[in-house]
Amino acid sequence: MAPSGKWDAGLYDTKHAFVWEKARGLVELLAPQQGERILDLGCGTAQLSAEIATQGALVIGVDRSEEMIREARKKFPHLRLVVCDARTMPFCAGFDAIFSNAVLHWIPDADAVVTGIARALKPGGRFVAEFGGKGNIKRLMHALEGALKALGVSPKGANPWYYPGIADYAALLEGRGLEVEQAVLFDRPTKLEDGGHGLATWLRMFGESWVSRVPEAKRDAYVREVERLARPALWRTGFWEVDYRRLRIVARKSLP
Repeated sequence: MAPSGKWDAGLYDTKHAFVWEKARGLVELLAPQQGERILDLGCGTAQLSAEIATQGALVIGVDRSEEMIREARKKFPHLRLVVCDARTMPFCAGFDAIFSNAVLHWIPDADAVVTGIARALKPGGRFVAEFGGKGNIKRLMHALEGALKALGVSPKGANPWYYPGIADYAALLEGRGLEVEQAVLFDRPTKLEDGGHGLATWLRMFGESWVSRVPEAKRDAYVREVERLARPALWRTGFWEVDYRRLRIVARKSLP
């Protein structure tokens, strides 16, 4: 979910396949079963929704982005895909499991999301998710902030992301009746596609709230400054590698 709710679905699919390719282990952790009703929360272009459905589960994919859902429907017309904001989900006790990959760090109102998750799960239903955790893209954040300051722009309010630690997110889940069975915070350095242009392409996809703070005439200069500041830490031979850190959660809704 971009800050504005707008996404370039084509760019997402062609240059950011790592978003779902890195999550195949998460689908294995979900272990979908024949006939289960599973909600893919923030399904994007539904690559993982389709993979879950191949296991015989009945999948509903939801995403706030109309562009993402439109593209997903073209690719997977057999799936049920719905435009829906994670903070205002209307579902009630209908799902055996809720799955979410690389989405929840886009939604600072985590309490509203977890409340909806708890409401949508059946008693005993499971929640399996992975998203940016405490310390995610720490080195890149220094470059994003530093480049704004170099152009005389305040970075205050530019950060759209929510990166909780294990204790904070576990407390949030348990406060809504979800018992945490597994919680892991781990480094996952991620190679960007597009070679030397990879960081600029990443910013085009995910960095709207940073780039948009700069006057249009200076945006190219901002991207170049981000690259300059990030290069010592994140440039490898021929490609950029972003310092991702992920929080992986498995929780289960308490029985009555």
